[in-house]
Amino acid sequence: MPLTFDDLLVRARALSRPGSRAILGIAGSPGSGKTTLAEDLVGALNGSGEPWVAHVPMDGFHLADVELVRLGLRDRKGAPETFDAAGYAALLRRLREETDGDIVYAPGFERLLEQPIAGAIPVHPTARLIVTEGNYLLLGTGAWPRVRPALDEVWFCELDEDERVRRLVARHEEFGKTHEEAVAWVRRSDQPNAELVAATRERADLVLSGLTG
Repeated sequence: MPLTFDDLLVRARALSRPGSRAILGIAGSPGSGKTTLAEDLVGALNGSGEPWVAHVPMDGFHLADVELVRLGLRDRKGAPETFDAAGYAALLRRLREETDGDIVYAPGFERLLEQPIAGAIPVHPTARLIVTEGNYLLLGTGAWPRVRPALDEVWFCELDEDERVRRLVARHEEFGKTHEEAVAWVRRSDQPNAELVAATRERADLVLSGLTG
C-alpha cells in the first residue's frame, strides 16, 4: 500500500529527539517534487504553533554565474560540479552541532535571478528538525559523500518520467525561457543530471512514488 502524506508526517516527526536536532534529506531528479514535498512537510509539522521545523534547500549552494563563467561551466549550471558541495556539507554539520545560542544563517536561491542569496534563511535554535532537499544528497563523487553522514534519513522522490519532464519545461518557461529554449535546456543539461540522480535511488532510506492523500 502506498504511503500517505500523513504517514510521512509521522515518520518525520519521529526523527526528532529531545535535546538534539535531526536532519531529513529529500533527494530526487530535477522536477520530481522534492521542494513541494519539503514545503508541505514543514508547513504541516509547524502547524499554527511555534515553528520547530526549518527548510534549508541545497539550491542555496549553487555557484554564482560569475564563478561558473570563470570556470567555463555556465552551460552546465545545475550539474554536480556547479555547486559548493563541501560548503553545503559543512553547513549541515554546523546545523547538527550548533543547536543552542545564535541563529545559523543559510543561503537561499532566487529563481527569478537564478542566483544564490547569502544569509537568506535563518535557522533558529528552536528548530529541532531540519528538512533539506536537493538532487545530489546521495551522490558518491566529489565532495558529495560528505553530505550523507550529516542526515538522519534520506527520502527519494520519483515521478513518472513524462510528467517530470513536462514540469521541468513548464518551470523553465515560467522563469523566462521560450518553449524551444526550455526543451533544449532540459535535454542538454537537466536530463544528464537526472540520470546521475536516478542512479543513487538505491541508497535512500525510503523511495516515494505514487504518494497519496
